[in-house]
Amino acid sequence: MALSGLAGTVVDVEAHIAAGLPAMAVSGLPDKACGQAPDRIRSAASASGTTVPARRIVVNLSPASIPKQGSMFDLSIAVAVLAAAGDIRSGLVADIVHIGELGLDGSIRSVRGVLPCVMAAARAGVTAVVVPVDNVAEARLVSGVRVSAARTLGELLLWYAAHRDTGAPLPLAPAPSATAEPVRRAVDLADVVGQPEARLAVEMAASGGHHMLLSGPPGVGKTMLAERLVTVLPPLSRALALESHAIRSLAGVRVAGDLDCTPPYESPHHSASVAAIVGGGSGQVLPGAISRAHGGVLFLDEAAEFKTSVLQTLRQPLESGVVTVARARESVTFPARFLLVLAANPCPCGKAWGKGAHCTCSALDLRRYHNKMSGPLMDRIDIRVTVPPVPRGAFGDQRGESSATVAGRVLTARAAQAERWRSLRVGLNGQVPGHVLRRAPYRLPSTVTGVLDRALDEGNLSLRGYDRVLRLAWTAADMAGRSVPSRQDVGLALGLRAGEMAA
Repeated sequence: MALSGLAGTVVDVEAHIAAGLPAMAVSGLPDKACGQAPDRIRSAASASGTTVPARRIVVNLSPASIPKQGSMFDLSIAVAVLAAAGDIRSGLVADIVHIGELGLDGSIRSVRGVLPCVMAAARAGVTAVVVPVDNVAEARLVSGVRVSAARTLGELLLWYAAHRDTGAPLPLAPAPSATAEPVRRAVDLADVVGQPEARLAVEMAASGGHHMLLSGPPGVGKTMLAERLVTVLPPLSRALALESHAIRSLAGVRVAGDLDCTPPYESPHHSASVAAIVGGGSGQVLPGAISRAHGGVLFLDEAAEFKTSVLQTLRQPLESGVVTVARARESVTFPARFLLVLAANPCPCGKAWGKGAHCTCSALDLRRYHNKMSGPLMDRIDIRVTVPPVPRGAFGDQRGESSATVAGRVLTARAAQAERWRSLRVGLNGQVPGHVLRRAPYRLPSTVTGVLDRALDEGNLSLRGYDRVLRLAWTAADMAGRSVPSRQDVGLALGLRAGEMAA
């Protein structure tokens, strides 16, 4: 399988043996790692009790016009060469996809991207694959494909020999043994002390799929709120969870068990590069943080400390839900539908807050700090909340609502949205095209949108911002159980957009 992003192409590996000086050449646009396969294959074959013929061998990876990257072609090239040499029946292996890297001792080692490879193979009509033992868990997630796994090349040769003699099929890979899951710190929205406005903003962001900015001094709970946003999101659907796992598999994160439907959470450091956030790489194009957060949350803590170039690259994916990484020889598209949560301090030193503020930042520092988050980026943020310091009196307050309670309301609100927008094939208010909300039958009367219309006429709101406030108003109505937004819902949405809680 040759991967380009999550898309894959079935590669026919052809081998021809002819008289001549001993040599093995690989054609079909292999990269350096793939082109070094002959040396690994000769050693692996010798360690497995067989030999590669000491003749001239030409291996072709067809279609030859598609670049072949990585060491995952080792096993398929070895099988093709040994089939050409007569050690394996050619007809038996013609319709089986082989994926794996060969060690010099004949072992079949794990590689990245097995899940998207098997998914692409299934779409192409392939029904049988051979993968490394360490990649069995992710390969078994794809239905309709018979998965076999061998530890060594010698073991695979014995299976093919048994099939030739007795007709026995390749054995199915057993389910991977249960491994102890890493201990994860349990988080719950009930851990957040006070902050009723911020908690409401988190619930609205989860209900309608709205991006959010949390601003306030250090230590008030911005990171806690962002971490707990994932706990109130509904589980991923099977299709979305498979896509999320495929992205992580391509990024080198091994799937260790069953399909995990928990929404992903990505929180890159503010020193991350554009390639780390968007995707890229010098060889194979790998997914970045925005794609690994697909279906979940991307949290940028200390957002104003990120490079301006990094923040600007978020603008297009926030609108389209995909990111395309263009290179000279190929363009790779990854899904990137995520909830963006930004957190920022009032100033670089974080002390510009309250009556006793002791800010030491210069005017130039403040201007540079706030200009990092440009107008076009902020125009795509639906909810802007100021998170104030928690007063001492809140410490004794009753424990807040748990994530399970809030998640139940989020699920109810999302069910109403899914029913309303079924004909548009979108499931969330945050994804509805703006023109739909400005036309019948969803256009709101002017008595409801009056304050919003004035903000647009006075230039305080862009047309994109107008549409986003409407989406947020529909979410507020869904959370309240109303079928149509009221004037109060529009006022609340506009207040959240402006960073002020409006009644």
